[in-house]
Amino acid sequence: MAVTVQQVFEELRRLAPVELACSWDNVGLLVDAGRPVTRIATALDITPAVVKEAAGRGCELIVAHHPVIFHPLKTLSAGDVPARLLAAGISGICMHTNLDAAEGGVNDTLAGILGIREAEPFAEGCGRIGRVEATSAEALARLCAARLGAHPQYVEADRPIRRLAEVSGAGGSYLEEALALGADCLVTGEAAHHVALAARAHGMGLVVAGHWGTEHPIAAVLAQKLAAAFPGLEVRPAETDTDPFAYL
Repeated sequence: MAVTVQQVFEELRRLAPVELACSWDNVGLLVDAGRPVTRIATALDITPAVVKEAAGRGCELIVAHHPVIFHPLKTLSAGDVPARLLAAGISGICMHTNLDAAEGGVNDTLAGILGIREAEPFAEGCGRIGRVEATSAEALARLCAARLGAHPQYVEADRPIRRLAEVSGAGGSYLEEALALGADCLVTGEAAHHVALAARAHGMGLVVAGHWGTEHPIAAVLAQKLAAAFPGLEVRPAETDTDPFAYL
């Protein structure tokens, strides 16, 4: 069964309304190759490797979290990812901060993995904060390593962690807000050195589990949701959508 790119986009808009996106973001149908869709690849990032894999699988659409076009284009060459998509006849839909904030989106997924209960939005709606069974930053870091494929750094809290905040991706700047809301620890993907110093000064836990690690689970979630919405389509996460970092 073939559907249109616009039909898939409308379903994604239902799951993650574009109105939830931050004003600086670029979300939606960013590359339209104009072909009916029979196969979809999902990914965190649309990279050249992901485009090549999707083309090899016969996909006409990639649905990703990070925008394939973010800054206004002034030039475009054959090697640029948007051009690669068009050359392969593949459209690209990107749902970014709207999917961070959406119910069942990136941060609800991460909150579930971390065991957060009664989660409430914070961090401009993009993060979640709630209760957890008493734990430690080290234990949370080990959980992230096991469940997210992450290589975490952490600052230990000076107390048991019972109220946990999380912001996927680059969320270190929300440490002070999390602290003000009573969090004992923040789990995020990226945090600057001064954020770690601030956490230690406040006796607050901090787990930095990598941008890719904290957000990549959404690729499987998107695949499941789209497969349920369009039973006749083949929808799978891209296997080449991997952490760009290597680790010792």
